[in-house]
Amino acid sequence: MNAYAYWNSDKAVLRMHNAQECNSQVHPELQRMVHQLAEDAGMPHPRVYVIDQDQPNAFATGRNPENAAVAATTGLLRRMSREEVAAVMAHELAHIRNYDTLIMTVTATFAGAISMLANFAMFFRGGRNQGAGGAIAAIAIMILAPLAAAVVQMAISRSREYEADRVGAEICGNPMWLASALEKIQGFASRIDYDKAEENPQTAHMFIINPLHVHKRDKLFSTHPNTQNRIAALTRLAQESGISAPAPQRAQNPWG
Repeated sequence: MNAYAYWNSDKAVLRMHNAQECNSQVHPELQRMVHQLAEDAGMPHPRVYVIDQDQPNAFATGRNPENAAVAATTGLLRRMSREEVAAVMAHELAHIRNYDTLIMTVTATFAGAISMLANFAMFFRGGRNQGAGGAIAAIAIMILAPLAAAVVQMAISRSREYEADRVGAEICGNPMWLASALEKIQGFASRIDYDKAEENPQTAHMFIINPLHVHKRDKLFSTHPNTQNRIAALTRLAQESGISAPAPQRAQNPWG
């Protein structure tokens, strides 16, 4: 791990997705919600960002709880109830508290660098020299793209998502809120494109639900457990906790 990756990976990932930081004028309600959840979890306040993207989704980034950020898409705020948004943000806070975000963010940066080399190879392949140079470029692409994916796969354990679901449910107070959010996000993510995620597939593992679905190569970067399995685990957790209330329905939210 080099110094740049340690200190700047979070900023790089946020820039990749054109994330805008919340403040008293930009989505203050979301910022207040996240800060309250962090206080309930005994954590420092993370920076809160919003991404102008119709697909509902979210991720966390940062090297430690003292230097962390969470980001939610505008689609999440528009399409989820307040309880579901709180559950998603609690899941992301769980990643921060468990120090998952350090390895997730640095991995995205390293994998992105490898993918960039593959893109350079593609560029040169498309140049005038279609002879030996083109063949070498084609081989480089074949090697580097799976290598970038392998870096992500090796670094990210699917068990991290289950643990973040469990801890996130504790933070927000109701596992069924998160179960409902996961089901809805999966449905929307399967049919709404997320252009910035498609351009930067090495960041897909950071999201609560895999945002990729357009290209076959995106499957290389899939590190998420099956969504239905996650929902089943949350349902069992709710039953064990004696929570039988139905998941929240669609509601209007005061996201300012």
